[in-house]
This record gives sequence, C-alpha cells and structure tokens, in this order.
Amino acid sequence: MVRPYLPLNALRAFEASARHLSFTRAGIELAVTQAAVSQQVRSLEQRLGVQLFRRLPRGLKITAEGEALLPIVGDAFDRLGRSLERVGSGKLREPLVVGAVGTFAVGWLLPRLEDFRRTHPFVELRLSTNNNRVDLAAEGLDFSIRFGNGAWHGLDATELFEAPLTPLCTPELAATLHAPQDLGALTLLRSYRQDEWSRWFEAAGMEAPANFASAIVFDSSLAMMEAAEQGAGVALAPALMFSRQLSKGSIRRPFQASISLGSYWLTKLKSREPTAAMSAFADWITSLEPDRRSALS
Repeated sequence: MVRPYLPLNALRAFEASARHLSFTRAGIELAVTQAAVSQQVRSLEQRLGVQLFRRLPRGLKITAEGEALLPIVGDAFDRLGRSLERVGSGKLREPLVVGAVGTFAVGWLLPRLEDFRRTHPFVELRLSTNNNRVDLAAEGLDFSIRFGNGAWHGLDATELFEAPLTPLCTPELAATLHAPQDLGALTLLRSYRQDEWSRWFEAAGMEAPANFASAIVFDSSLAMMEAAEQGAGVALAPALMFSRQLSKGSIRRPFQASISLGSYWLTKLKSREPTAAMSAFADWITSLEPDRRSALS
C-alpha cells in the first residue's frame, strides 16, 4: 500500500502553534523563525482547504477545524515519540490487549501474571475487565476471556477449563449448615442464571426449597462474593476463583456438591491474524498443566 504524503513539518508547526496559540512561541520551541512556522501552517491550511487559526493582533485563536485536528495530531506525535524512546532504549515491547471476566481476572489470572511477564518480557500486557458482555472489535481487544459454552458468532474459542459452582459463605453461616435442606432458611445469592440453585439442589440429591426464589441476583461474582463475605447470604460461585478467601478462612465451602454450567474460554476474532504477542499469550495460558491451573483451588 502506498501511503499518502504526510507534511510532518507542517503538522508539527500546527501542533506547537495550537498549544501555545502563538507562532512566535512555537518557533522558539521548534528552533525556527516565527515566519517559518506561519508559512508551514499556511501551507497546511491550503492543503486541507480549511482555516486552522484566526490571526489576531495578539496571538491566535484556533478554529473548530483546528480543534478537531489537534488531538489526532498530538496523539500521533506522542505515540511516535514513545515508540522511538523504546527503540532507542532497546526496550521495544509489543502491546497485547486482553479483556477478561472480572471474576477470572481477579481470582485466577492476576496471581499468575508475574510468571507471564517474566517469561515474555517483550509483551506489554494491557488488561481490562468486563461482566462477560464484550465486543472485541469495538473495544480493540486482541483476546477476551469469557465464560460460557464456547459458541460465539465470529469468534475462535479455545477452552481453558471448567469452574464448577458450589455454595460459599462465611464460617459463621457454614457452622449452621449440616445438610443441603438447611439452606432453605438462609438468603441465597446467585447470578442472572435463574436455574443455578435448582440445578445445584438436584446435584445434591434433593428438591429446591420452596422459598429460595427470593434469592438476591448479581451481575458479578465478585460483588456476590463480597456480599457473601459480609454475611448477606450463601453464594453459588466458582470455588476455584475464590481460593484465596478459602485459604485464609474468610469463606467456607459447606458442601462438596457442585454443578458445571460452562467453561472459561480464550476468544479472538476469526478475522484477527495473531501477532507474536498473541501467540505467546495463547501458548502460555493453554499450556499450563492441570495442577497449575487449579493450584489456587
């Protein structure tokens, strides 16, 4: 592809003039004369066919067209400057943007990121969290780690592992639970999936209590477990994602019965060609041995 000619000197003169609202001060910054800056800006205006500044007796006033152009030019110069610094320092790193369900990011991924950073120093990982609803293209994500059955239109999905749901609560509440039917006297916490508790009671060998339909519903397992740790009720959540709380004893698992409603998946757009950073991350996260994947369980 032949790139169009970019008048870099004129763009630099425009950007400096817009910051200072003065050709004179822009010239001092760029080590050229005021007349040279003015001529560069005028040539850019002629090229674009718009006026970028209004020339006033004292200084400049940027026009609407200039205001629209300024952040684009400023960001481009900033990114170019940062890239040049990294190349010059020998520390060039490839960005990798990963979105992840908040529960997975906090409960599983974060404790392991130091291993990835240490073994793949050329990758600059940028992590964002979501509640399992994500648009990879719109959000500029290379990967998204999400929970479900792996069937998402337009995406390649690689299964990582299941994370079965089981009751979790404070030690005080756990001490009152001797059999699954005891849950009927407590507030039950769940996600948006209405049949979670019904399926868990079935797995535990009994019918669901008649009054459990009043369960509190959360859109995030992190928020649900915060409520559970504060004694608001018993959460049905993936124990694997909350192993630190289980280890320190702030929550307990009163029953061993569990249900699996899906898996965590590493997804990317089918149209996205993998970069070196993407390949490195995919190889790392999918090659962990089962005992390392469940090391925090």
